[in-house]
Amino acid sequence: MDIPLWLWATTIVVTVGFLLFDVLIVGRRPHEPSTKEVTRDLIGYVGAAIVFGIAVWVLAGGRYGGEFFAGWLTEYSLSIDNLFIFIIIMTKLQVPRQYQQTALLIGIVIALVMRGIFIGVGAAAINQFSWVFYLFGLFLIYTAFKLAKDDDHDDSQYDEPRIVRFARDHLKASTEWNGVKLFSREGGARVATPMFIVVLSLGMTDLLFALDSIPAIYGLTKEPYLVLTANVFALMGLRQLYFLIGDLLKRLVYLSYGLAVLLAFIGAKLILHAMHENELPFVNGGEHISWAPDIPIWLSLVAIVGILGVTTVLSLAKDARDRRQESSTS
Repeated sequence: MDIPLWLWATTIVVTVGFLLFDVLIVGRRPHEPSTKEVTRDLIGYVGAAIVFGIAVWVLAGGRYGGEFFAGWLTEYSLSIDNLFIFIIIMTKLQVPRQYQQTALLIGIVIALVMRGIFIGVGAAAINQFSWVFYLFGLFLIYTAFKLAKDDDHDDSQYDEPRIVRFARDHLKASTEWNGVKLFSREGGARVATPMFIVVLSLGMTDLLFALDSIPAIYGLTKEPYLVLTANVFALMGLRQLYFLIGDLLKRLVYLSYGLAVLLAFIGAKLILHAMHENELPFVNGGEHISWAPDIPIWLSLVAIVGILGVTTVLSLAKDARDRRQESSTS
């Protein structure tokens, strides 16, 4: 795709505009959003993503439209799994419900900035070194194995990032909440509030998640513009998902296994692509491996929808069965 500079600039300006609007509205009136509010916003963000994908399909062709939808669905599904960790963070740090929306919003802004940097670095690496797909693929397969092995989400699974521990140990911090402010003054000294620790935890944790999601989406498209927009649409609806499906998350008991299969599939796709484009001198004499198939995007899209659909159906079926057994024994 040949993306003109004006389209890059327009996309960034519109994204920043939406974020500023959210920050101003939510920051001015911190509150726990109602189900109606988050449902309306979530439908708006999902609808915007679908319209954007259709526009890409019509204007740039089915291949790029399919790549956007595959990338967006993958990022969204990974984001849903990330919500488990966000819930743990909010619980462990005892964040009041009326402040959680603001904390998530600021954390998402930080994550978008850092993911933008990751996307740029990834694009540069891919353009210069085709063998990086081998590394991405192996990393995703390792991540898939680890995700399938550690499928339980509990407090013990959350390991506080080092930068957060450093901030706790070296910054003057207050234990008193001062609304949604990150800093306040105590005894004439400037101190960090608990909100600062919460935002830092969310931002750094989501940055760690990017180590999985950015290689995964580059396995579906090599277009930085589609990688960026898929991440933007996935993260923009993350705050609404947090409040809307908190209880549903507990019912998706097979989500980690489904995501493990999804990451393993994309990892295998990346390795096959690397073999197809091979330039490493110690692999097949530096020649392309002709028998290695390049999985088409339509097949990737079908696989993603199928894996997520089967995971959801099996999870809800098991949850319904467990509920019936509980009610029959009580």
